Amino acid sequence: MQLNEWYNKGMSVDDYIESMQVHKESLLHIYDHFQLPDKLSLVDRSLRIIVITEDWCGDAMLNIPILLRMAEESNMPVRILLRDDNLELMDQYLTNGKSRSIPIFIFIDEDGEEVATWGPRAEKIQEYVDNAREQLPSKEASDFEEKQKEMFLFLTKSYRDNQDMWNTVYNSIKNTLA
Repeated sequence: MQLNEWYNKGMSVDDYIESMQVHKESLLHIYDHFQLPDKLSLVDRSLRIIVITEDWCGDAMLNIPILLRMAEESNMPVRILLRDDNLELMDQYLTNGKSRSIPIFIFIDEDGEEVATWGPRAEKIQEYVDNAREQLPSKEASDFEEKQKEMFLFLTKSYRDNQDMWNTVYNSIKNTLA
């Protein structure tokens, strides 16, 4: 399938948010409280965005509301595809050539040609996550699963409440489109 077909297959943002079961409240919290730190100059580019995501993903909870604010400011329509239902597309955007990490934002022009991609994390957020992972015990340790759950809870809370992280994501996406 061509990217235009994938775009047309995607669901609306409202339908996606309405269907959310896991991070809906936190995604909406970020969306409601994030304000663009500056004016975007993307309006002339007539871009559309395909988002590959899943509701359970903490990175998506952080990144999607930032993208939505940017999309609104720049009149970029957004369509959402669930990763697990669209592996044929997902597998074209693997992280490090092997991981189905999400979210992935695919920016396309009016002809359906890819202009840019972004995801799954801003570089500084990746460093933050890597640092948190380094603090975990070995996978063989009896408390690994417990400590990993604690780490995920900590990351989720940080994503939800740390506005510096929001601005980091914004700047990363903006730089990708510059």
